[in-house]
Amino acid sequence: MGVPSSKVELLEAIESSFCKLQKEFDRVPVEAARNQVLPGHNKGTIMSPADLLAYLVGWGNQVMAWHQRREAGLSDEFPAAGIKWNELGLLAERYYAEHDTDSWASLRSQLVSSKECIIDLVKSHSDRELYGTSWYGKWTKGRMISLNTSSPYANARGRLRAWLRDKN
Repeated sequence: MGVPSSKVELLEAIESSFCKLQKEFDRVPVEAARNQVLPGHNKGTIMSPADLLAYLVGWGNQVMAWHQRREAGLSDEFPAAGIKWNELGLLAERYYAEHDTDSWASLRSQLVSSKECIIDLVKSHSDRELYGTSWYGKWTKGRMISLNTSSPYANARGRLRAWLRDKN
């Protein structure tokens, strides 16, 4: 699937990549969820499948925070408070730490909730609002949502598939 350029395509991309990702998460043995077995988001680090889930939950929450701040008339915090774009590895570590005691089931539930909030957000906007004007720099609102939902879902799926393939 190409880069979404409409509301319908964005919703399809999010749902499709999420559904495929969920199938891979279903294959992760619960007892292996906290094992450090995947390349981390910071160069030279290793993370667990639970950390990967925490990362996705964190980014979903971050997308919602961007929109909530804008709606409240607050200043932007991109990508997150105290983090610069060239420090995304630090942000990943923050997400891992925020969820380091959450159970596998809780993380999976949080990811579903995060995705549902984003779907509601997308549905509340028109094509023009999502793709008609720049929202952050050169990026449209729809593209920023895609870059932080369907794209990371697909990347996470690839990481899990590779590990599960090598594991078996």
